Amino acid sequence: MNRQKSFENERPTLYLVATPIGNLDEMTYRSINTLKNVKYIAAEDTRNTVKLLNHFEISTKLISHHEHNIKQSIPKLIQLLEEGNDIALVSDAGYPAISDPGYELVKEAIEHEINVVPISGCNACLDALVVSGIAPQPFMFYGFLDHLDKKKKKELIDLKKYKETIVFYESPHRIKKTLNLMLDILGDRNIALCREITKKHEEIIRGHISEIISIVEELKGEMVIVVEGSQEVEEEITFETTIKEDVDMYIEKGMSTKDAIKEVAKQRNLNKNSVYQEYHSK
Repeated sequence: MNRQKSFENERPTLYLVATPIGNLDEMTYRSINTLKNVKYIAAEDTRNTVKLLNHFEISTKLISHHEHNIKQSIPKLIQLLEEGNDIALVSDAGYPAISDPGYELVKEAIEHEINVVPISGCNACLDALVVSGIAPQPFMFYGFLDHLDKKKKKELIDLKKYKETIVFYESPHRIKKTLNLMLDILGDRNIALCREITKKHEEIIRGHISEIISIVEELKGEMVIVVEGSQEVEEEITFETTIKEDVDMYIEKGMSTKDAIKEVAKQRNLNKNSVYQEYHSK
């Protein structure tokens, strides 16, 4: 068990600082102060982050931390933290660790009993979800589908029966192919396609997948797709025989009790233990 009282100990802290996804006015006072007061800032792209720091007159030293150098950067950052230095982690935009580098460093920091503290701010997933007009709860954040069509199809097939609203991220050059696959596999569901969130050309397009595909080629910018959950009502299967009668039938055909219970569980889509308990309770 790891119990962290974030502000009641003297341990060093890794701050996860959310940064604007477009509009710099959404940078919070707490985020600015945190970035000013930590010893180092670990950034996904230092060239991008330095523009943010210059805008808010922040002079804290930057350290590169991205998906291609984590094997080198994580030990370095952990060492700096264990030496008593507070560090802020930022991605290029939004919350670090949400489809951005961060999870591996967070996990390592926790294992070293270092405080990990979130600094609230922008998140494209939640922004899109609340303006979508689609039920906001329950919802599932999926992020990016695989860029390979074969794997992407499998992912969508696995998600087809989910009742929850699902939120995806997608790039403009893959959006048409992704929507066509969604139409083929998920059906013509209601979706909200949100692009350029918080920026000057922000646009939220609500409608059926088939409607939005017709205009998607003209769209640019990073996109969030909010997809309504499955509306299919699963047909309830009724059985004329009891579980005990079915198990006995398979035993009479030569199966062992164990195999008979396993077969009945498979046929009825039940847990083997529940079939076992039902069979032996009578």
